[in-house]
Amino acid sequence: MLNIKRLEYFCNLAREGNFTRAAKQLGIAQPALTIAVQKLEQEFDLKLINRSEKKAHLTADGKVFYQSALKLLAQAKQMKQEVAGLTQGTQGKIKIGVSSMMGSYFFPRILTAFKQSYPQITIHLVDQGTATLENMLLNGELDLALLRHDVEHEQLRYKALLEEEVVAALAKNHPLAGEKTLTLMQFCRQPLVLFHQGYFLRESVSEYAKEHQIPLDIRMETNLIELQKAMVASGIGITTCLARIVGREKDISVVPFAPKMKFKLGLGWKKNCYLSKASQVFIDFLVEKTASKNLE
Repeated sequence: MLNIKRLEYFCNLAREGNFTRAAKQLGIAQPALTIAVQKLEQEFDLKLINRSEKKAHLTADGKVFYQSALKLLAQAKQMKQEVAGLTQGTQGKIKIGVSSMMGSYFFPRILTAFKQSYPQITIHLVDQGTATLENMLLNGELDLALLRHDVEHEQLRYKALLEEEVVAALAKNHPLAGEKTLTLMQFCRQPLVLFHQGYFLRESVSEYAKEHQIPLDIRMETNLIELQKAMVASGIGITTCLARIVGREKDISVVPFAPKMKFKLGLGWKKNCYLSKASQVFIDFLVEKTASKNLE
């Protein structure tokens, strides 16, 4: 196996051209330097140094070997730096699952701030619904995922991040827009614009309708929130949404549900599975930012 320390000794000797000076600079005894160079020559079956008294001159082979050794030492140094970055959490890759709503509305500022603080950590975002993200975590396809954590899976760990109220979003001129609250029964009997299956804001409605045998009148299914809001504002249908997202829309009214519906968001990862330093750094960063309410 190639000995990096011997290469360092050899390159230092090649630069100094003198065994005594090179040994002193390296902080080793001169015989130790001589032995290291001799072992390199034996290992590669090459004569690298012409010795005359205490002087050392590179042979023709030694000059070629010196250039190659410099390249290898530079690569070794870079590798040490990269590994140090991995162990310190300043470098690496993280594959994170997030729904379109979370990615678009809750975390742009956080993700931007994280990348500014850790530019060498690459983040790959996967956009799916909560159910799919949970399965991807369990299958090892993701490192982390933003999930609802009111119902926790036994094979996952969670960090609670925030709790949001789920509301009904209606056009301003909708007959129910003036109500103080809506029941899910009232909601399910209206024309609807909903997320695709697998998303919490869709599943809560689908489960209720199935339990109470209510046929849903779904006019559109889309995960594009801006399209949802446009459809709602134009009176195509009503939808469920998080209060934060539609609270300031001038053409949309927000009506709370009775009883209240809550969406609890957490960051999840698989138990008993290696979590990289980069992932740990991201978890700590996200928890800190959500605690300070710095989400948008």
